[in-house]
Parts: sequence; structure tokens; C-alpha cells
Amino acid sequence: MKMTEILFGISLLLLASCKQQSGIEKKLSPNFLRYVNPFIGTSNYGATNPGAIAPRGMINVSPFNVSGLQNSFEKDSRWLSTPYVYENTFLTGFSHVNLSGVGCPDLGVILTMPTTGGLETNPQKYGSTYSNEVAKAGYYSTILDKYDVKVEATATTRTGVSNYFFPKGKSNILINLGLGLTNEQGGSVKVVSSTEIEGIRQVGSFCYYKPEESYPLYFVAKFNKPSNEFGIWENSVKQKGVESQWMSYNGKTRLYKNYRKEIIGDSIGAYMSYDFKEPTSVEVKIAVSYVSIENARENLKKEADELSFDDVYKKTSTKWNDLLSKINVDGGSEDDKTIFYTALYHTLIHPNTFNDINGQYPKMATRETLKTKGTRFTVFSLWDTYRNLHSLMSLVYPKQQSEMVKSMLSIYDESGWLPKWELNATETTTMVGDPAGIIIADTYLRGIKDFDVEKAYEGMLKSAMKLENNTLRPEIKEYIERGYLTTASTKDGAVSTTQEYNVSDFAIAQLAKALKKNKDEVFFRKRSISYRKLFDKELNLLRPKNADNTWVRPFNPETGANFQKNLGFIEGNSWQYTFMLAHDNKGLMQLMGGEEAYSNQLQKVFDLGQFDMANEPDIGYPYLFNYLPGQEWRTQDKVSELINKHFKNTPDGLPGNDDTGTMSAWLIFSMMGLYPVSPAEAIYAVTSPVFDKITIQLDSRYYKQNNLVIEKEGKGFINHLIIGNEISKRFFINHYDLVKSNNLKMILK
Repeated sequence: MKMTEILFGISLLLLASCKQQSGIEKKLSPNFLRYVNPFIGTSNYGATNPGAIAPRGMINVSPFNVSGLQNSFEKDSRWLSTPYVYENTFLTGFSHVNLSGVGCPDLGVILTMPTTGGLETNPQKYGSTYSNEVAKAGYYSTILDKYDVKVEATATTRTGVSNYFFPKGKSNILINLGLGLTNEQGGSVKVVSSTEIEGIRQVGSFCYYKPEESYPLYFVAKFNKPSNEFGIWENSVKQKGVESQWMSYNGKTRLYKNYRKEIIGDSIGAYMSYDFKEPTSVEVKIAVSYVSIENARENLKKEADELSFDDVYKKTSTKWNDLLSKINVDGGSEDDKTIFYTALYHTLIHPNTFNDINGQYPKMATRETLKTKGTRFTVFSLWDTYRNLHSLMSLVYPKQQSEMVKSMLSIYDESGWLPKWELNATETTTMVGDPAGIIIADTYLRGIKDFDVEKAYEGMLKSAMKLENNTLRPEIKEYIERGYLTTASTKDGAVSTTQEYNVSDFAIAQLAKALKKNKDEVFFRKRSISYRKLFDKELNLLRPKNADNTWVRPFNPETGANFQKNLGFIEGNSWQYTFMLAHDNKGLMQLMGGEEAYSNQLQKVFDLGQFDMANEPDIGYPYLFNYLPGQEWRTQDKVSELINKHFKNTPDGLPGNDDTGTMSAWLIFSMMGLYPVSPAEAIYAVTSPVFDKITIQLDSRYYKQNNLVIEKEGKGFINHLIIGNEISKRFFINHYDLVKSNNLKMILK
């Protein structure tokens, strides 16, 4: 039998196991959790993991199977940004702090591992194959084949709870602080008692960009059964010369049995050992904090100390079900519902909670302790998420979106700049552009206004106008002088960075209009179309220029796809970027010679195989046909094709990196028949929905209607819309009209 056939068979069994309902789930009515398959995205570089996590959780208890040459995908032999890959078969523990759907490795730390027999501290020796995986929203379990130990995990917001079911005999629970996905090293560990371990793990340097911004992660681990023996291990550095002659432990692992002092080092860990007279389960609770060990201990005490495993799972599964129930769909297949609700699940992971239960969190850069009254969010992958995820949050979870905007403003207060790609109070400056203002403007224009909009506007103007030492727009001087960037100011993405600045300027213009700042509106609206100076009429595409205003030569508009280097574009090429600026579609049409030329060129993106479903700049392209009267059917046809091709109820069921929920948000919108095609413009392009009926519960704190119902009638392509009681032949709908209508019907013919 071929390996592919074996894997397919395993996949079917695995996915079937996800459908099994626990007693806790059966009490949920209706139960939306049955449609969540956390294995989706764990293959095909989706970078998700099946670990147990609460909504927006700080903790994520995931199997860690990317260490060891036995695996197909090994963290030290390739660029790998996830603790789990579905194809791998050998795990070395369960990591407690992880990222989901990101493109750079980081975190993946504080690994636990249950073993039996004698104590072994080398992960390549104590690691095991595993079987019988089950993953649900807030739950994960498997069996470690080597030890016949069942592992199950759940989580609160800040605490991971694991059960290890040991056979009779000697057993161990290891906490390894040496393993992880981070490039940072160092930490400390201390056994407090036979039932408690505390420590620190140094992490940081996302994408390896800024090693100077590494930071500590604090943890406390509590065990519900006292150990017969405990200790610490340290892998010592191999010395040469004189030192090697008097160091008996030179280059060896040092064991500190029943040691209760703190150990500091790089490859360190702690263990609890047991001698069970009969099969026994041990419950381990691990809480984390970015402030202190004391706060980690308080997080554990207040969130989980008095709760059993089942109690925690019940609370977390209820939270997941409540959030997923905000959208109810009728019609479609079981697989349709599974990919839809799993996508919704993935959008509720990041941004995630950063503050401790007492409100404390570390300040940007300096890491002094601050305190929030609400939720301080982190993991703002904004180059990705400004395109759709935050618009989804504004529609379905506006209170969460409000708190995210307030978190961005806190970052502005602390650092002097709005975030670009913030991670745990560090600004990674990953990717290009100035995306926070786009999200803030979009949020405000959708009616979510319970934040300091004047402060937000101030931050947006700063990044748009400050000429020197501009963190968000480092090439701003040339952009202002010319209206575009050349290869003189940036060797990587002169055209695409210009476009990103254009979108941000459009967002400022939109917010200025809403705030009646008329001069600003005119100024920034004009700046938002400066990309036109980079339009090559010969190619009918955007093209980079040199400092002397000549075109870059030679130039191949296809170069840049699949992470090829291209002077003009970041992670893409001219085909994948030219149509990105939906706010100026009419202007682009004129540049190309009219609607027909625009349509032909847009269709070529797909015909030439240049469209990339996993690449953010072009994911809105299918919806651009809605701007062409009589061609709206192309949008519907293409969106349907892309859903069927790229999104499946299988581990490879995402088109690539989920990008902290961006791909999932695209799917959710597309399956509902809406898409926010132009960021910072409160409109949706429409397409025929997958489901017959979609009911969205609207938050009464922000919207007057209790529900928004989207329905389709008939078959084929959309003929017209009925918005409330009004008939519309347009293929766009304003956000305000949508949420106040109570009902949107799409009549198909």
C-alpha cells in the first residue's frame, strides 16, 4: 500500500474521531462544537495546531512533533513555524505557549512529557510515536505508543490542564525548557515542592529580526499527586583544555535529585517521578504570565485551582459554543459546516489575551508592569488581518474588536507608534506598510466608536507625515516627494510598499471625512492614488522605477511569486499586486483603457495561473468583477471554484498559512455571500452564499437589530438583492444598510 493511501485512511479515521461527542458536548444545545475540526490546517503549511485552547487564550497545549529526524518536517532542518505537522509521527512533548497560523517560528515552549520506566532527559530518546488522536475545540488527546500512556489536555485562558493516565510501575513527568521553536535560549527552573515547579523561559525574536527584544515567560506547574522523587537536569557545555580535566560532568547531563534551589541555564528541565502500585492518573496544571511567577501562580489559582479537568473543559467548551453560535447556518453539507465553523474557530485564536487575570501586562519595549481594565490583546499580524479579519470581528464580535482597537491605542501610548506586527509587547516590524490605521478607520466606519478616535487619528497622522525616524513608514520622505518609492529607497518591494501606503492614506481620508476634517480628507485622498505613477501602460501592470524615474529593466511581471525576490514587490509579483487597491478601481480602469481592458487583464491573472489563494494582496481579486456591470457572475463563479478547490475538511484543508485567521476569515465571508473588498470602506461585495440561510446574532451594544438573516432563493447566479423591503440590482451593500435591514435576500436565477 502506498504511503499516501495509508495517510488518507488515517485521515478518515482521525476526522471521524473528531465527530465523537463527549458527555459535556451532548449537554450543549445546539452543539456547534461538533463542526470544529482542529486538524484542518495542520498540513500544507497551514501552520495551525490541534492543541487545546480557550477562545483568545494565552495558553495552547499542543503536541510538539517537529523535533527529531524521524519526522518528515523537522524544526532544525527547515523553516518551520508550527509545533505540529500532521504528517509527522514522533513527538517529544506538549508545548504550552504557541502561535497559530504564522509564517515565522517563535514560542512553542514549556514542554511537558509523561514517560514510564527509568528517568531519561534526552528528548530524542524519551520521545514516542503516538496514536488515537482526538481534537476538539478546547480539547486534545492521544496515546503515547512507547509508554501506553493516554494524554488529554484542556485549557482556560491562562492555564493548561493535562491528565496523564499511567500504567502500574515507575513513571515520570518532565518539563523541558530547552526545546521550543524560539531561537532564544536561557531560563531558570525551581522545584518548589513535590507537587509544584516554577520557572522562566526566555523567548522572542520573531522571524529572528530583533534578538535584542527577547523577553521572559514565567510559569507555575502544579501536580495533583505528590512525587516520590523530583529533581532538575542541566545539559552542561563540553569544555576543552584545563576545565575538562576537573569537570567530571563535562559535556554530560547533570541530575540534581531532590534539589530545591533555582537552576539557571540553557538546556534545563525538571521532573517528577512516581512509583504507582496500580494504574493512576496525574493532573498537571500549568499557568503562564509575561509579568512574574507570582502572577502565573495567581492566574492558576483564580482560573483553575479548584476545578477538575472536566470542570475546565466544560467551561471552555461552553465559551467556544457561545462564540460559534453567533452565526447559525442552514443548508449546505456536513463538510461545508465543518470547514465554516473551523474557520470561525481559527479566527477566535489570534489576537489573543496578553494581560494576567489581575489586569497586569508588560509595557512595550521597557516591559515595566502596566495594568488594563479591559483585555490587552497581542499578536497583531496586521499586514494580513487588515484585509478581512477585523471587519469580520466588527460584524460578529464588535466588543472584541473594540478591545483590539483599544489595545492598539495602548501600544501607541507605550511606544509612540501604532503597531505593525506586535507580539507580546515587542514590535517585530514584520512585513511592510502602515496597517493599524486601516483597521481603526474601518472599525469606526462600521459604527464601533467607543474608543478615543482623536488619539487614533493623531497616531495615524504621525506615521503618515513624520519624515525622520519613522518606524512604520521608513521610506516616507521619498514617498511624499515623489508619490511613490523607487529602488533607491528600498530594494525589496518599492511598488507594493507604495500601494500599502496608499491604502493607509485612503483610510486616513475616510476617517477624516467622518470626523469632518475636510482639508485632510482632500489631501490624503489625493495621496492614496499616487500608485498611478508606477503604472506601465505597455504592460498594463504596475512596475518598479529607478531613482532617475526610468523603469527597472529587465522586468518580468511574473517574477516574485512563491517567495522569489523581486525589486518591486513583497511576497508577490506585479500580477498579484496591480489590482490590490480596490478603493481606486475606477482610476485603474481608466489607466488600463476602460472596463473591457480592465476585465481582460483581471481575467488573465486567473488564466495565467498567477492568482495565489494563500497570498494576501490578491485574495480580494475574485470580488473585483462586481465592479464590472454584467460580469458580476464571474465573482460568484470564481469564489465558488476557489472554495471547492482550496478549503476542505482534511488536514491540508487550507490553501497555506492561515496567517492568524486571515484565510479563515476569507472563507467565512465568502461562504456567507459577503466580502469587505475595500478596507476602510464600509461596504461588502456580494456573492452567492454556500448556505441557504445564515443568521448572525448582532450585539445590541452596537447594533439596533437583534439578528441579521442572509438567505438565498433559487439556483444559478444572483439576479437581484432584497435588502429589508428594497430591491437592489447592485452587487455591493453598505454595512449600515446591511445591519439595519434585518434581512438580506439574494434572488438567484
